[in-house]
Amino acid sequence: MPFRICKLSAESLHKVKELKKLEKVQMRATKIVITVKRLRYMGRLVRLNLPTLKYRRIQGDMIEVYKILTNRYDIDVNLHLQQLQSTVTRGHN
Repeated sequence: MPFRICKLSAESLHKVKELKKLEKVQMRATKIVITVKRLRYMGRLVRLNLPTLKYRRIQGDMIEVYKILTNRYDIDVNLHLQQLQSTVTRGHN
């Protein structure tokens, strides 16, 4: 199965910004828990037994690679997916 290496593009930079925003949401959400409110972010994660979002993304990628390499995907799932015929995406050309 061929794998491709992606260069850092404007799209991936956009994703980095979105990921940072998402991490900020988790930072604020962990402050809601009164018992850990005064701890630093990493301390709150440890005390609440939560992984960082970066760790969760890497873990998810590793699970996907494992599934691909061990043929764990259900072949019938592809039958329910249809490729779009239109090349227009959200009005951007």
